[in-house]
Amino acid sequence: MKDTDSLIAEAAERLLGDLCDPQTVNNAKDDKWNDRLWQALAENGLIHASIPEELGGSGAGLSDGFELMRLAGRFAVPVPLAETMLAGWLLAKGGLAVPQGRMSIAPVQPTDTIALKDDGTLAGRARAVSFAREALHFAVFVMAPSGPRVALVAAGDCRLEEDENLAGEPLDDLVFEGTRPLATAALPAGLDQRSFLLMGCVVRSLQIAGALEDMLTRSVAYAQQRVAFEKKISKFQAVQHNLARLAGETSAALAAAGSAADALASGTADADAVFLEAAAAKIRCAEAASTGVAIAHQVHGAIGYTTEYVLHRFSLRALGWRDDFGNESYWAVELGKMLARRGADDLWPLVASR
Repeated sequence: MKDTDSLIAEAAERLLGDLCDPQTVNNAKDDKWNDRLWQALAENGLIHASIPEELGGSGAGLSDGFELMRLAGRFAVPVPLAETMLAGWLLAKGGLAVPQGRMSIAPVQPTDTIALKDDGTLAGRARAVSFAREALHFAVFVMAPSGPRVALVAAGDCRLEEDENLAGEPLDDLVFEGTRPLATAALPAGLDQRSFLLMGCVVRSLQIAGALEDMLTRSVAYAQQRVAFEKKISKFQAVQHNLARLAGETSAALAAAGSAADALASGTADADAVFLEAAAAKIRCAEAASTGVAIAHQVHGAIGYTTEYVLHRFSLRALGWRDDFGNESYWAVELGKMLARRGADDLWPLVASR
C-alpha cells in the first residue's frame, strides 16, 4: 500500500472512530451527529477522495476510494458516503464537475433503464435507490440514441416514492417523467451499463467485507465475556467452531472484494477479467454475508436481536447490500453465461490468471 493510501485510510479511520461510533449513533436522541459527520467527511476531502481536482475532488487514486468503502462498512456509516463517491466517479468519467453535497446514483438494478429522449428529457424508473430522499443530486446512467451517457439531475426535478431497506435507511424509487437534467456527457468507450453495475458490485462487496470484519471482532469479544454454565462460552467447542467459520467467511469476503478492487484500480485487467473479479466478489461476499450474519447472531444469542445492541447495524446492512447492483443469483447466471461463451478450454487459464 502506498503512503498516500495509508494516510487517507488512517485519517478516515480516526474520523469515523470519533464521529461514527455505532453505539453512540444507535443511542442518539436526534440527528445532529449526521450533519457533524457529513461536514467532517467533506472538510477532510474524503467524500470525493478519488475524483480529479479539476472536477471538484481531492485527486487521490481509485484505490483510496475503495479503502474508504471498506471502512464505511466496518463502521456502518449511516450517511450516503458510498453513494456520493460512486456518483462522483460516474460524473468524472463523463468529465462533469462534481457538485457539493450528498448525492446518489441510479439505476442500481440490472433490469432498470433510464432513457435520454430526443428532446433532452429523461424517462424511466430507477428502483431501490439508496439514500435518494437525502440526496441533492443524482448521477444517472442513461441510454441515448448515440450511446451511454451520464446525466446530472437535481433531486427536486424527479418524482420520489419512499421506501426503506432492512436497516431502516432510505431505499426509494425514482421516477423520471420529462425530467430535464442539469448536464449530460458521453461516457468513455467500454463503460456500458454492465460495467457501471460491476463498479457498484465492488463497492458493496467491500462494504460487506468491512461489516463482517466488525461482526467477527464483536462476536469474538462477546464470546470471551459471556458466561454460561460457569464458564465463558468461548470455551465451548461448538462456539469455537462457529467463530472459526465466521473468520473464514470474513477472510474470503475480504480476499474476493480486495482482489476485485485491485483489478479495477490497476486499470490493466481486460474486460472479462474485471467481470470475473467483480461478479465473483459480489457472489462470494453475498454468500459470506448470509452465513456470517447467522453465525454472529447465533453467538450473541437473544441480545444480538435487540435494538439497543449494535450488531443489527452491521448485519442488516450487510444483508441489504446483497441486492444492490444485482444480487448474487443474477451475477451467478451472468458469470455462467460468460464462461460458457468462452468455452471449457479457456476456463482454467482465466481463473488461474487471477
